[in-house]
Amino acid sequence: MNERNKSLWKQAIKWPLYSVAILPVFISGAYTLNSFKNVKIYNLIAFTIAAILILIWENLTNDLFDSETGIDEFKFHSIVNLVRSKTIVSITAYTSLLIGLLVIAIISISTSINVMLLVGACCFLGYLYQGPPFRLGYQGLGEPLCWLAFGPFAYAAALIALNPSDIYMISIPWKESLLLGSGSSLATTLVLFCSHFHQIKEDKEHGKNSPLVRLGAKKGAKIIPWIVFIIYIFQLFLIINGFIPILCILFLISFAQSLKLITLLKYSYNKPEVIKNCKFIAIKFQTLNGIGLIAGFIIDYLIYK
Repeated sequence: MNERNKSLWKQAIKWPLYSVAILPVFISGAYTLNSFKNVKIYNLIAFTIAAILILIWENLTNDLFDSETGIDEFKFHSIVNLVRSKTIVSITAYTSLLIGLLVIAIISISTSINVMLLVGACCFLGYLYQGPPFRLGYQGLGEPLCWLAFGPFAYAAALIALNPSDIYMISIPWKESLLLGSGSSLATTLVLFCSHFHQIKEDKEHGKNSPLVRLGAKKGAKIIPWIVFIIYIFQLFLIINGFIPILCILFLISFAQSLKLITLLKYSYNKPEVIKNCKFIAIKFQTLNGIGLIAGFIIDYLIYK
C-alpha cells in the first residue's frame, strides 16, 4: 500500500471520531461511580464495545447512502470508493450492528429492557439521518438528531446499564441523562456541524441543505463561539447547583482547542482547504471536555470515598 492509500484509509477510518461513542459510556460510568460508589464494570466494558460497533455501522452506512446520492463521488477517502464494493461495505456494516445489538441485548437481560429500547432508538435516529427514504440530514436536521442520539438516549441507556443498585429497573432516568449528557452531546453535535464547513458548495449542489448551506460559512463561523459558550455555561451551572462535583471544572482543559477552532473559522471560514480538518479540532475539544468531566468525577470519588 502506497503512502497516498495509507493516508486515504487513515482519513476513512477516522479513529478519533470514535470518542463520540465512548465518552457517553465513560462519563455515565464516572458519574455512577461518584454517586453510588460502585459501577458495573463488565457492563461498562461491554457497552463500550457495543457503542463502537454501532458507530462503525453508522459510519459505513452513511458512506453507502452518500454514494447513492453522488455527494461522495470525489471523496476519495470514502470507504465505498476505497473498497469499491458496496456489498462488502454493507455486510460489514450490518454485521457490526448485529453484534453490537446482541451485546446490548445481553446487558438488557441483566438490567432492564429499557437499555435495548433506548439503544434501538439511538440506532433509529442514526438511520433517519442518512437512510432512505428519510435522509433528514439533507433537510438540515442532522444536528438535532445527533444531539438526541448521543445525548439523552445514549446517556439514559448507559446510566441504567451501569448502575450497581438497579434503581432504574422500571423508570428511565431522563432528568439525570439530560443534565449529564446535554452539554457533552452538544459538543458532539459541534463536530458534525464543523464537518460541513469545507464542503458547503458540494452539499448545496447535491441538495443537502445542512445548516451551513442555509446559513453560509460566515454566519456559521459566528455561531461557533456561542455553541462553545452554551456548553461551558451549562456545565458550570451543573457544578453550581451541585449535580456534578466542583472538580468537574476540569472540563476547561478543552478551552485551548475551543479557542483554536473559533479562531480558525473566524479568519478562514471561506477557505475550504484551510478548514477541511476543523472537525478534528472540534473532536479534540469534545474529547478533552469529556475527559475533564470524567477526571473530575473520579478524583472527587477518590477523595471522598
